[in-house]
Amino acid sequence: MEFTVNKSDLVRELNLSQGVVEKKTTIPILSNVLVEAEGDRLTLTATDLELGIRCSCPAEVKRPGAGTLPAKRLLDYVRLLPEAPIQVKFMENHWANLVCGRSRTRLAGMSRESYPELPEMPEPLAEIPMGLLASLISKTIFAISAEESRFTLNGALLLLRPGKLTMVATDGHRLALSEDAMDEGPSDAQTYRALLPKKAMSELLKLSQELSPDVKVQFSGNENHLFFRAGDRLLLSRKLTGNFPDYERVLPAEQPHRITLARDEFRSTIERVSQFSDERSHAVRLQFLPGEIRLHSSLSDTGETEENLPVEYEGPKVEVGFNAQYIADFLRAVGESSVYLSFRDAASAGEFRPGGDSEKGAYRYVVMPMRL
Repeated sequence: MEFTVNKSDLVRELNLSQGVVEKKTTIPILSNVLVEAEGDRLTLTATDLELGIRCSCPAEVKRPGAGTLPAKRLLDYVRLLPEAPIQVKFMENHWANLVCGRSRTRLAGMSRESYPELPEMPEPLAEIPMGLLASLISKTIFAISAEESRFTLNGALLLLRPGKLTMVATDGHRLALSEDAMDEGPSDAQTYRALLPKKAMSELLKLSQELSPDVKVQFSGNENHLFFRAGDRLLLSRKLTGNFPDYERVLPAEQPHRITLARDEFRSTIERVSQFSDERSHAVRLQFLPGEIRLHSSLSDTGETEENLPVEYEGPKVEVGFNAQYIADFLRAVGESSVYLSFRDAASAGEFRPGGDSEKGAYRYVVMPMRL
């Protein structure tokens, strides 16, 4: 195999593979990227057997073929090369010669024969705008459980319905639900459900930074995998198995008290008050009083702090504890200038929503109260 490729094109596509390549693996070839040259394209493939990505860029192919090279070492080296075409030639012993300007490099590769094959993408179920998909992910990914033992919570529930896309994530202490209208979806009335792993969501966010929000992502799934194709790039992920909790039972049905807060002011207040909260629980006390919210936290060996925020509230006095980190995650995810907080009493969950929720889209964030 022999080809010439532009340095910036190669660096861009190799960058996308780095989050997928297995760094510490008992299978050495999974640390490599599969390089395939054919026609006028160079195709790069990386996988850790759970997640895979295939992307391509233009190349001048002198002799087609395939081989594998260490993904991280290749990127680290190529990134330092001058802005010039890179000539790559694979030898019969699987080593590759790289020539760029005055640089001459030999890099040890491995046979393409032992590289795992990625499954083929089935017929697309829907075309999702990249901006919409990235928005739903960014509003839910932080609520995914970090406990590996709760494997059904290590990803988000993806619901595809005619005209609507919904994503839900929970760790048992909070729940984030984001949904938006979509022009294209399944043609029948059926709902497509799948559990999308957190790592795949992170890679989709990274991919979205390279693409316009208007780019349509072809989405599909088979029995074991989910597929996302955007132009020349294909991301595929194994589905998580198991049953996601009945999230609709968690969503509060009736909350008589609702207040409006300025997002930036509320966020900065929460961040200051949480400096004196417990490092493990991040517990902050919120007191709802006529005309104000009083936020308080204390550490016996450090100190305490209290701040008041004026609000329009005429209900009964309510005192409730929340994890300040959970609230801050929500406030970082929303772009609106105001947010709503709804609640019933000290023993019930609080619900946060952005102030600009429209009829076509909704974002609900439910946080369980804490004992103080």
